[in-house]
Amino acid sequence: MCGIVGILSNHEAAPILVEALKRLEYRGYDSAGIATVDADKTLDRRRAVGKLVNLSDLLVHEPLSGKAGIGHTRWATHGAPSVGNAHPHQAGPVAVVHNGIIENFRELREDLSTKGHEFRTETDTETVALLAQHFINQGLPPRDAAEQTIARLEGAFALCFLFQGEDDLLIAARKGSPLAIGHGDGEVFVGSDAIALAPMTDRITYLEEGDRAILTRHSVEIFDATGNRADRDVQKIHIDASQVDKGGFKHFMAKEIFEQPTVLGEAVSHYVSADGKTVVLPSGGLDFTEFDHITMVACGTAYYACLTAKYWLEQFARLPVDVDVASEFRYREPPVPERTLAIFVSQSGETADTLAALRYMSGKAARIVAVVNVAESSIARESDLALPILAGTEIGVASTKAFTCQLVVLAALSLKAAADRGEMDADTLADHLSGLRALPGLFNLALNQADQIDMAARKVAQAEDVLFLGRGKMYPIALEGALKLKEISYIHAEGYASGELKHGPIALVDDSVPVIVLAPRDALFDKTVSNMQEVMAREGKIVLITDARGAHEASDGTWITMTMPEISELLAPILYAVPAQLLAYYAAVAKGTDVDQPRNLAKSVTVE
Repeated sequence: MCGIVGILSNHEAAPILVEALKRLEYRGYDSAGIATVDADKTLDRRRAVGKLVNLSDLLVHEPLSGKAGIGHTRWATHGAPSVGNAHPHQAGPVAVVHNGIIENFRELREDLSTKGHEFRTETDTETVALLAQHFINQGLPPRDAAEQTIARLEGAFALCFLFQGEDDLLIAARKGSPLAIGHGDGEVFVGSDAIALAPMTDRITYLEEGDRAILTRHSVEIFDATGNRADRDVQKIHIDASQVDKGGFKHFMAKEIFEQPTVLGEAVSHYVSADGKTVVLPSGGLDFTEFDHITMVACGTAYYACLTAKYWLEQFARLPVDVDVASEFRYREPPVPERTLAIFVSQSGETADTLAALRYMSGKAARIVAVVNVAESSIARESDLALPILAGTEIGVASTKAFTCQLVVLAALSLKAAADRGEMDADTLADHLSGLRALPGLFNLALNQADQIDMAARKVAQAEDVLFLGRGKMYPIALEGALKLKEISYIHAEGYASGELKHGPIALVDDSVPVIVLAPRDALFDKTVSNMQEVMAREGKIVLITDARGAHEASDGTWITMTMPEISELLAPILYAVPAQLLAYYAAVAKGTDVDQPRNLAKSVTVE
């Protein structure tokens, strides 16, 4: 969610910090700030509410000098967005930036108050700075003060400390929230995301759970959770500059929607053998005959990918599947049957609730599999098998290409499960895999209708409430379509199983409510048409998304009909994500909302 940057540079830190923070804007934030130690070893900071341009303007009038510094983009948790609550937080000779939540901050706050420390903010992070100041006041050097502070903290955090009088020292710590060290030539960097560090270095060390790092320009010392020296790998990373550039599109979201044929092709090629006859998994893969039950856990859009995969796995592999929202999963303490496969899906691989659920399942499930976009992420590293979705960097907060890549990987996994368990013969498997290989071309055909979807979206954008309906495998896509629309256009939208319409939601239908119906001409089409008739009888405005056969049979009386390419029942949910994404995107553009950074949302949700 929040973004951290720290640098010990050979150049002025302030402009480098701001530029690095710009690369973290996609994560979502509502205030920003930096702190530096100047040539006189004086610690100072600047903070501003809103976009980074406000901080940049402030620095023009109130510049900061110094070659050592830390920076932060904050997504508010404790305390409203304000200058006072913005990071870095400073207490005397200590400045700190923090991602995550300090769960015992009230207890620490009371203890510090009894010792005479005054609190000026509503945040949990100020407690960290005051605690470090307390230890320094007791005579501890910065390194020991930071260590004592970290030892007192409970919760999830990534921290970076900067100290008055120390222009060649940063101290970083990671527990439950990602943090990376960048290695330069006589320089060192800290970042919550490798993207922030990419312009400065391509050599990255990812801190592991419980790690602390003592950084100078010429040394990096890392200690594990037990206090022992740790040897962490330095990895060479490559982040294509084009992936963090809009590439001629008005928004990152649009670019990422139109990138889908390319990234889906890469994902399909990764998981389908060259002869198109088998599914190939890395690291020895999986044998689905070893499992009697599957548990799938995720949040948000990834949760809807899991719901879609439930249909595939149960229909084709005949494996019972439970799907849980990660934030609820571990609190209900579910029993875990023997021979359970646990699958955790996360775009970032750092989603706090999903990671906590994974740790609950560790030692209980027979095997843990991660479906992630970041191979070095915590969820990937703590799983028995990590399956990359290969979507590339996704900047837009509302997930698009990552969602469809998740679906491709889960579809391939479902087909492998069916084949392993003898529920699908070789010829049928090859036919389905051929369909997967044809998917990028069908996506291109769907994207060619963007102009028509734009015109439809302009009409939908005038509504205050929108319903999405889908049956069978289209039901999770209805949920995802509603989520996309409300995320970026702020229109109230809900997704329902079509058959549930008459069990309550139909009370909302009148001539002001567009009802988006996702209905390829499949075995359930006639039942969906009956639900459409119920809506039209109450003057609801039907937006039918179907194929040519479906449009021929059921477009009479609809408000708008959009025609998608014909596709197999298996793969229809993946393709039908495209019109749902474009409808949300163009509706948001019509309303003038912030498409890439919608209000109150963050890209990587690293707090519970």
